[in-house]
Amino acid sequence: MSNAEQPTPQLYASREPIFPRRVSGKFRSLKWVIMIITLGIYYVTPWIRWDRGPELPDQAVLIDLANRRFFFFWIEIWPHEFYFVAGLLIMAGLGLFLFTSALGRVWCGYACPQTVWTDLFILVERWVEGDRNARLRLHRQKKWDFAKFRLRMTKWVLWLLIALATGGAWVFYFADAPTLLWNLVTGAAHPVAYTTMLVLTATTFFFGGFAREQICIYACPWPRIQAAMMDEDTLTVGYREWRGEPRGKHRKAEGAEQLGDCIDCMACVNVCPMGIDIRNGQQLECITCALCIDACDDMMAKIGKPRGLIDYLALSDETRERGGQPPRSVWTHIFRLRTIMYTTLWSLVGVGLVFALFIRPDIEMTVAPVRNPTFVTLSDGSIRNTYDVRLLNKHGESRPFRITLKGDPTLRVQLEGTPYETVDVPANEMLLQRVYVVAPKGSAPANDERTEFRFWVEDLTNGDRASHDTVFNGRAN
Repeated sequence: MSNAEQPTPQLYASREPIFPRRVSGKFRSLKWVIMIITLGIYYVTPWIRWDRGPELPDQAVLIDLANRRFFFFWIEIWPHEFYFVAGLLIMAGLGLFLFTSALGRVWCGYACPQTVWTDLFILVERWVEGDRNARLRLHRQKKWDFAKFRLRMTKWVLWLLIALATGGAWVFYFADAPTLLWNLVTGAAHPVAYTTMLVLTATTFFFGGFAREQICIYACPWPRIQAAMMDEDTLTVGYREWRGEPRGKHRKAEGAEQLGDCIDCMACVNVCPMGIDIRNGQQLECITCALCIDACDDMMAKIGKPRGLIDYLALSDETRERGGQPPRSVWTHIFRLRTIMYTTLWSLVGVGLVFALFIRPDIEMTVAPVRNPTFVTLSDGSIRNTYDVRLLNKHGESRPFRITLKGDPTLRVQLEGTPYETVDVPANEMLLQRVYVVAPKGSAPANDERTEFRFWVEDLTNGDRASHDTVFNGRAN
């Protein structure tokens, strides 16, 4: 055949959809439990009420962007306390490192949102179109008859309703859920709410219904990072090829007794949501969901072979098992130097956040000297400095705050808008109060251009105090 007659090689292969077969077992049951818990938390949490008083929202978990606060049951986080959010993100990262080091991509296989919603979409697909063989036949059917159209439309409508509930639940975290729901239904909600719901509905519908494993393989960076978190003692899903090979059907024939335990039934491949063959070794696509373990254990029970041909195992145990010795204890693999280090760091961050949460004050103040001008000389020869004092009242009721200073005894405090040293700060608000500090003519500050002193604010209701150091500028001649 001449070069001109040779076929042009194809550089692109279209994706073959994956239709996992239904499987039963302890890992599949665990995935159902985790899916119900995680989806329940996501959908129900915005509707939980929490009484904080008459002037505060009663939604247990609320991200109040308008007032720049985050409410989580009895905890209230202000913008300047973002370090709490940063600490939680650090704990999430360390937790991911810990679980990956101990059990591989267990997060991806059980609790990742992409996995959870894909499981839910596959459940709907199986309920509408049937198990694997029925879905394969429908996929390969080129003609769109009434039956195929009805099944596909039913499935897509159910997917769309799930996706809409997903996008709707997300926006409820940012506003009072009952009020927002009524506004969404009546068309009175802000356009941002509709836009956010539309985007999240479309992405959930596409990611969970059509993209599925491609999000894990191509869009998620974690498969490329996980290798740095794992070592030879990490427990992950694997195939005991020294026990399963050579593969073959266990028929009553000459040489059958020389075959391994694997009968090449493809059950592990047919149940895999990623469409891979775990018998080919560790692969980037594997999310450690362990459904192949359930499928293989079921098949081993049917042919009278011991379970564990596919199982959670560590590479460091391979030599022992090849020699006929049992693997080391699971806890030996989990509690080792790397996982102990991650656990210690995770715990230290958590303890630090809890400690910071309990010692944070209920009142705070910040002081910003007005620099233009730095000071003013009044007609009687006294010097006046101006300060913008921000008073934060974290209580659920209005409180009277008294502002005083300590330092040079000749300095005097004057509050703009009132002849008194006391100002009422509304509940759960920050009040900007302009404060004047005056040095009379001939007073002590005349000896220096800058005089250090300290502002004090006292909550007259319970006696809590806060302070801030600053300086007085100018020379009182």
